[in-house]
Amino acid sequence: MTDFYKSCNLCPRSCGVDRTNGRTGFCSESSNLRIAAAVIHRGEEPPLVGSGGSGTIFVSGCNLGCAFCQNNQISQSAGKTKSLGKEVSAKDFAQICTALQNKGAENINIVTGSHAIPALIEGLTAAKKEGVCIPVLWNSSAYESIEALDLLKDHVDIYLPDLKTLDSEIAAKFFNAPDYPAAAATAILKMIDMKKKVIVRHLILPGYLESTHQALRWFAENAAANDCQLSLMTQYTPIPGRETAPKRFLEEEEYETVLRWLEEFGIEDGFCQELVTGSDWLPDFRRSNPFSSELSVPVWASTAPAKNQA
Repeated sequence: MTDFYKSCNLCPRSCGVDRTNGRTGFCSESSNLRIAAAVIHRGEEPPLVGSGGSGTIFVSGCNLGCAFCQNNQISQSAGKTKSLGKEVSAKDFAQICTALQNKGAENINIVTGSHAIPALIEGLTAAKKEGVCIPVLWNSSAYESIEALDLLKDHVDIYLPDLKTLDSEIAAKFFNAPDYPAAAATAILKMIDMKKKVIVRHLILPGYLESTHQALRWFAENAAANDCQLSLMTQYTPIPGRETAPKRFLEEEEYETVLRWLEEFGIEDGFCQELVTGSDWLPDFRRSNPFSSELSVPVWASTAPAKNQA
């Protein structure tokens, strides 16, 4: 499937570069798949975690540029320093999936893979041939083209897209993509049309409650009636050195306001985090286990020697 990288239009940026020839677009990635870590993760929504945990694979690179990205070590290049991660073949990817399944994972949870869809499909195809049979979860920003989602339809069982904002000014300021609102809304509707399980995430931004109000209204009018669930997240955490991002946690009054809006819009099916403050849960992908031992069990890490990989 390398032809899809020769004039890359996998996401709405439509960079058009030949990623097979040493060039990269906004995502800073070639046609080679890079993975940062794979863990048994217990921090996702309850039905995705189950009793065994979610088999979460963190893909390096990203087609957005979120000012407060908690995974910025792997999603964004810093100057001339490439983000963390290691190139893997389809066979390597299949072995990682097999290791996750053997550790009891409830699913294969692919995080931030929008820019690497062709390579991931090759890896998922190889994993299936190796006997991996647990569901595949697509965990993304929803900044994806319809054509790219069409590639995924036979390989993904559950979609977990973000609906970050429907305000183009906020999208430009914090996500480096003024067209994000239209692109994400279109992508989520496409996921719904594919008749798969869809859980829409929304992170509340401190000081920007009107953006959350817009997102909740859109969800109520477009997704709730289609058996979608909402996952409302309160875990916004200020990242040191990120000057353009909000510099505080969500406040109790803001949280209570949003809970009232859920009632106003009649949104009942889904999940809502308790108010979260603090940064202890933030990942550090320089470690073999990026999270605390309460949140995850490491299975594969780009920073670990090959002989130590599960």
